[in-house]
Amino acid sequence: MTQEQAALAAGRRYAAAADRDWLYAAALAAGSIVWLLAWYWPAAWSIVSIWMRSETFAHGFLIFPVSAYLVWSRRRELAALVPQPDYRVLPLLAAAGFGWMLANLAGVLIVQQYSLVIMIPLLVWLVLGKEVARTLAFPLLFLLFAVPVGDFLLPPLMAYTADFTVFALQLTGIPVYRDGLFFAIPSGQWSVIEACSGLRYLISSVTLGWLYAYLTYRSTWRRAVFIVLSMVVPIVANGLRAYMIVMIGHLSGMKLATGIDHVIYGWVFFSLVTLMLFWIGSFWREQGDADTAQQTARRVAAAQPAPMARIALATLAAGAMLAVWPLYAARLETVGSPKPPPLETPAGGGGWQAVPGKMTDWAPHFLGPRAEVNQVYIKDGRRVGLYIGYYNYQRQGVELINSENVLVPTGDKSWAKSGESLRDFRLGGRRIAAVQTRLRGVHGHLLTWSWYWIEGQRTVSPYFGKLLEAVAKLFATGDDAAVVIVYAPYDDRPAEAEAPMQDFVEQMLPATERSLDAANRG
Repeated sequence: MTQEQAALAAGRRYAAAADRDWLYAAALAAGSIVWLLAWYWPAAWSIVSIWMRSETFAHGFLIFPVSAYLVWSRRRELAALVPQPDYRVLPLLAAAGFGWMLANLAGVLIVQQYSLVIMIPLLVWLVLGKEVARTLAFPLLFLLFAVPVGDFLLPPLMAYTADFTVFALQLTGIPVYRDGLFFAIPSGQWSVIEACSGLRYLISSVTLGWLYAYLTYRSTWRRAVFIVLSMVVPIVANGLRAYMIVMIGHLSGMKLATGIDHVIYGWVFFSLVTLMLFWIGSFWREQGDADTAQQTARRVAAAQPAPMARIALATLAAGAMLAVWPLYAARLETVGSPKPPPLETPAGGGGWQAVPGKMTDWAPHFLGPRAEVNQVYIKDGRRVGLYIGYYNYQRQGVELINSENVLVPTGDKSWAKSGESLRDFRLGGRRIAAVQTRLRGVHGHLLTWSWYWIEGQRTVSPYFGKLLEAVAKLFATGDDAAVVIVYAPYDDRPAEAEAPMQDFVEQMLPATERSLDAANRG
């Protein structure tokens, strides 16, 4: 055997060993991901269950297969690398696990889901190294689109759609009477509901936009421009869609665009807009890098054994780190008493007297409170209602701050929200913040002021409220919390209800908080 043949044979043996090491290393990385899903299965299943029941997030079923294909498409580049575990990732993995635990204690499902998904690229980085993680950065981070997020955009998107539609109708010369998300034109009445917000269009466009930008362009600025367009275009297009549907209904005497054809027109229009966006983007397409001799040379140079012992140790360290947080969270979840709290109806004061009966058929939609108060008070002929929903020993689905706990549920035939804003005022030197909501019913209107009471603190922010609950559970001080809602009827103007509500809060807030404190002490 000549010297060249011996060198070639040795190179082939090293390449075969490197391939075998890559296979073992990839198997360890995949095993760590399976271990992750096993420990955090409730969060993983919550993602899948939302895909199954929500058309808005049904695209999530495609995210993992697309990510797997993108990983496979980089196999030649990966073969030119040697897996090298990176233990510097352990603190990042610990931070993600701790974030999951806090979110689990507070029942913040979206943070649990994001923490779970972000741990997948962290595991790849830890077990296989920085260069591998860098090569697979987009395919791994693309998994974040699997998390069903976006519902928080519904109110601003609905408000924008109503603003755009009314403004466009007025420009067209059609008179419009508007009440929040409801508006009337001479031919009929319309309202902007959640399905009209354009959220589905926006999520679909952004997901496709990121993927298209990654596959089509190589320069960062072109990718950034296209991604921005994929966010802006569907928002503007949805306003145009809503205006066109109203105009079709108006010009047809409310015979068209008022039923299922309403949805069909919307999706056809969105599809045309999306295709046009991608068609325009194709003019700036950039060719991908070819498999050059330089890549082959890198592959030969990398034909050396991977540190399998260190990779195995990194996998074990990751496995231990992943198991810590669910175990500790399970221990903390045992804190608290499942007994109903002794919540009493606040006694009247300052001229306000509790009276029997109901003011209206409206009631807030809060799931599973441990105790409730819904009392009507009267003073000088003016009526004000007080609702308290009290929670303790909270669990997922039976908790104060939950997306399903709302003043008016979706699909309610009797009541709907016509406007919402923050209200800030002072009482006796104290700052009182509340969410002011206008409700429109079949037989009248209601004005409501609402806030959260959590372990003696008031807040109108669901995010800060969840943080307070998580900290309370973390330090085992309990998880007692409540929603307080003051409401009153009005005829034409919300200001009619503000004066009696202001006086009620001034006179009755101390008694209300004494009742909450007593329930907290048990």
